[in-house]
Amino acid sequence: MCDEVKTVKKLRTTILIALLVACMTALCGCTTWDNFKSAFIDKQDKDTTILIGVLEPVTGADSKAAEDEIRGIQLANKVHPNVNGKLISLMFSDDKSDIDAAETAAKTLVDKKPMVILGSYGNVYSLAASPYIKEAKIPAIAITNTNPLVTVNNPYYYRVCYVTSNQGDLLARYILESENENVAGVLLPVDNDVALAEATAFTDRMKAETGDDDSVAYYEQYVTGQKDFSDVLARLAETKVDKVILSGNYTDAANIINQAAEMGLNVTFLGDSDWGTEEFHKLLNDKVHSGNLAFVQFFSADNSGIEGEAVTKERRSFLKAYAEEYGADSEPSESMALGYDAYFVAVDAIDKAADDATSEEVNAILADAQYSFEGATGLINFNSNGDPIKTAYINTWEKDKMATIYTVEALK
Repeated sequence: MCDEVKTVKKLRTTILIALLVACMTALCGCTTWDNFKSAFIDKQDKDTTILIGVLEPVTGADSKAAEDEIRGIQLANKVHPNVNGKLISLMFSDDKSDIDAAETAAKTLVDKKPMVILGSYGNVYSLAASPYIKEAKIPAIAITNTNPLVTVNNPYYYRVCYVTSNQGDLLARYILESENENVAGVLLPVDNDVALAEATAFTDRMKAETGDDDSVAYYEQYVTGQKDFSDVLARLAETKVDKVILSGNYTDAANIINQAAEMGLNVTFLGDSDWGTEEFHKLLNDKVHSGNLAFVQFFSADNSGIEGEAVTKERRSFLKAYAEEYGADSEPSESMALGYDAYFVAVDAIDKAADDATSEEVNAILADAQYSFEGATGLINFNSNGDPIKTAYINTWEKDKMATIYTVEALK
């Protein structure tokens, strides 16, 4: 037995030496391993795969909030793993919930030359990555970023959700189109530029559509973190205005809505997409009912208020894939649906480009004014800033579930 073992070991050694000699012979035309890898292995990978980069905070303080964006991307990749006959490979780069790390993660990702980059969760991380994406001329698609600076002055950055100011316009369209209201109010925090932009978009739409400068009959401000809102709410009661856009952070908004309900005010407060979070919902007291709330969402799993262009093939495919992956008893979040759509927009643009297209040529597809895609969250077009012209939904909370009460179609 011992001699047999020795014989096997000698045979293995002989084979290993033969293989090494064969490799050295094959490499004789290449001066280094890097040359060999570049000439054979990398070329083969390039010929058979399409690389899509994913810039997200996989670790750190924002990793939990980013999970649904990532899940949406991964679900879409599972549903559609190929394009132009090639396998799509997702390459993740962790920005670690840190601005400095986001720069490093962006540099690492662009060096790999992906066709498109998705992400990042968190406006500041996308802003940190933006110069590197622009320099590399690789199109990037943000998923839940609402800061206008992410896409402004960067012809390679896009997003699949509305910026906060656009949400003010959507809320005005809702009360004008659905509620037939010609008078509304504004309540916003002092010294908050984002809230001011949202409120301004709202008032501009109200005045433009009604032709009446007095269509905003109530305009009040409050201090962020304020606890007692009885004065501003008492003045609201005197005006008899019953539709009020409430800008600012969702903690202040919940406190104001709670106090209004306790005062018996029959008012519908209008809010942005943050009101669709469980964190906001948990702050509301038992006196608040569905008629007190109307807020923007970019996706809703509730079918009762979904109509028109929002009922897309991709929406049905997304809901089916989600149910198969996570069970029919749970509902997909807005962030997950947007992550799903960001992936499919990228794949659609790659598919519409030539088989051997560069990232710049894929970017040209996205930048084309005629480009459109019917995603899970509705019809998506991009304006000259890379911001979407798309379907949106006005939702409310009915006990523990969100319900869609109106679909705002994209304005061409």
